[in-house]
Amino acid sequence: MVNKNALRAGTLAAGTALMMLLSSPAFATGGDDPGPGLSLGQTLGLYVGIPVALFVIIAGLVIVTDKSRKKPQD
Repeated sequence: MVNKNALRAGTLAAGTALMMLLSSPAFATGGDDPGPGLSLGQTLGLYVGIPVALFVIIAGLVIVTDKSRKKPQD
């Protein structure tokens, strides 16, 4: 009978090896033509503006839909 820990370790090792094989450069296509670079405004908008905007939208939705602040009854 196979030990459960050994079976788990083997499954984890096989899964990890499979993921490494699937992500190897042999399966990559193209990549030789990187295309034009981003300007400073595009870079700031992409990596700063969009995440900040998403944070503000999500925080706003949480505050607006908060149910813990119940209105006092008359």
